[in-house]
Amino acid sequence: MGVTTILVQRAHLLADLDQRVRDAAEHAQGAARHRTGGATDLSYLSEEGQTTGAVAARLDPADDAGRVTAAEVVTGDGDRTVLTAAQRVALAGLAVDGTLHTRTVPGLGTYRVTAVAGEAAPVLAGLPMDHVQHAVDHMAVTEAVIAGAGLLAAGGVCAVVIRRELRPLGRVAATAASVAGAPLECGEGVRLTRVPARDTDPRTEAGQVGAALNHLIDRVESSLAGRRRSEERMRRFLADAGHELRTPLASIAGYAELMGRGAADIEPGLAWRRVSAQSARMTVLVEDLLLLARLDEGRPLEAVEVDLATLVAEAVWDARAAGAGHDWRLALRVDGPVVVTGDPARLTQVVANLLANARAHTPPGTRVDVTVEATPAGTRQVRVRDDGPGIPPALLPSVFERFTRADTSRSRKPGENGGSGLGLAIAAAITRAHGGRVTVESEPGRTEFTVTLPGAAPLSTTCECPGISARPQLGGPGWRSGGRP
Repeated sequence: MGVTTILVQRAHLLADLDQRVRDAAEHAQGAARHRTGGATDLSYLSEEGQTTGAVAARLDPADDAGRVTAAEVVTGDGDRTVLTAAQRVALAGLAVDGTLHTRTVPGLGTYRVTAVAGEAAPVLAGLPMDHVQHAVDHMAVTEAVIAGAGLLAAGGVCAVVIRRELRPLGRVAATAASVAGAPLECGEGVRLTRVPARDTDPRTEAGQVGAALNHLIDRVESSLAGRRRSEERMRRFLADAGHELRTPLASIAGYAELMGRGAADIEPGLAWRRVSAQSARMTVLVEDLLLLARLDEGRPLEAVEVDLATLVAEAVWDARAAGAGHDWRLALRVDGPVVVTGDPARLTQVVANLLANARAHTPPGTRVDVTVEATPAGTRQVRVRDDGPGIPPALLPSVFERFTRADTSRSRKPGENGGSGLGLAIAAAITRAHGGRVTVESEPGRTEFTVTLPGAAPLSTTCECPGISARPQLGGPGWRSGGRP
């Protein structure tokens, strides 16, 4: 702005000076025409109103080089002084066409000059540029001072404003440093610092950074909490697994010791049978643990088309054979084949575990209803409902966790060995591996497990179990020949 102002002002002052030089040249031409003093007469410079420092000269009309024949300058007291030879040389060589030129005259300074021709000899007129240069220099100094002061003021204001605006970032950085220095390895009771609410305004850049950092801290705390829960579950899992394995191992060791001592009060055959039974129990437990480990690792399962209705019907028949004291009911609410894609052996294990859970935790005479249906959403569902005593509300959220047992609340048949608490956990893990889910609803007199699986393309066969079937019977409607449903 300052440079532009200076350039515009200089151009304006220079244009005004040029106009005055032209006027002086026209006045000199008129004076030369009306005065009879000869070719060197410059007496008009003595007239009133002449500008101090004004230069006038007569040029030789016969000399194309524009030789100056006479030249004078108006002094400060109004007198005239003849220019020296060197000064006249500085004015020589001008084209007599009225064009403005800038010449430096030794001892006088810089001038704007022009030469014009007329009826008399050509004349030259010039005015000093000192006042123009002085005005421009004064303006440049003034603009520089104003610009400097303005820049200093703007810099001070910007420094204050920026420092104030960056304070939230300082607090965000302090929060980040506090979180970085927190003892995250301690685990328990770690409460991470948050960015203050006033520094999380999403309308500002600093607020967006603060909000993002708070979100990150929330995620870190959630991960820490999840890790603590995972570690707790792992410790509990190891403790439960050790306890479950210790029982059969203790029994095997006891019988082995008795047989080694040759105890007379124990039959060798009975001892071997007990050792074999405990070994089988321990083998089942280890196989269940290995299955859960494989499912946790995400190992692929077999993927074939499975007729869910047939699979469930066979599982119900096996459960009826194992628990004859219960009232088993099967209902197939489908209009065609109920097909899913998955591992038939593992899906059979899911249904068998749910049926075994209903048989083991309900008294004889309990009615168990098993339903297979296809939903409008394209999924397939298997429901296992019993009218037993139900699951305690405190145990319901963890019923699918490993080694969860409800021996104290749901009755057992006398003499039945306690389970390992892995059945429902295995059922849930297998169902998740097939892209489905298993849920439970329980209250006194009604407990219902629901397995939901994604459907697959129908098989080429037709459904042999339309509608709702009654209690399974060999040879009845909806059952295949060969002794299997």
